[in-house]
Amino acid sequence: MTDEEDRVIVAQVISGQKELFRLLVERHEQAVYGMGISFFRNAEDASDFTQEVFLKTFRNLSYFEGRSRFSTWLYKIAYNTALNSVTRKKDYQSLAEEEVIPNNDTPERELLREIARKAVQTAIAELPQRFKVCVDLFFFYDRSYQEIEVITGYPVNTIKSHVFRAKKILRGKLAGFAGHTGLGRGGT
Repeated sequence: MTDEEDRVIVAQVISGQKELFRLLVERHEQAVYGMGISFFRNAEDASDFTQEVFLKTFRNLSYFEGRSRFSTWLYKIAYNTALNSVTRKKDYQSLAEEEVIPNNDTPERELLREIARKAVQTAIAELPQRFKVCVDLFFFYDRSYQEIEVITGYPVNTIKSHVFRAKKILRGKLAGFAGHTGLGRGGT
């Protein structure tokens, strides 16, 4: 499904074919749930969050103007809902900190992968929250700087700075690992 198909479905839902909203849910549910896991750190709260986000999205669908991708508009609703839902004591947890499904590799390679994963998790966990959010949206949700601006409200130059500084911090913390060639798209 493309962005244009999202727009067509939105128009159809607004015009009365409300049952088609399930197609938008099916397409974007996993990403919204992943954001919920990042903020709430447990499946039950993430599931409740996902339902709340799609309920808000359905109620406000007529406000989608199509100036951005539907997914960007949806992620902004999700991000704001999450920020309004978490207490100040809870921190955002990057998707990079989530458990990875084990692969059927040799025990040595699995051990090395686990050590590397824990090192990355530790390094990301030490980043300031604003850096983690920008890094997650940029690398794990594949959002552009402009989309991250819409979602978070941070100016584009601030986002670029956060991503750049986070990569620099992570590069420094992970420099000791063999095979480390840099973080980022295109090796930057």
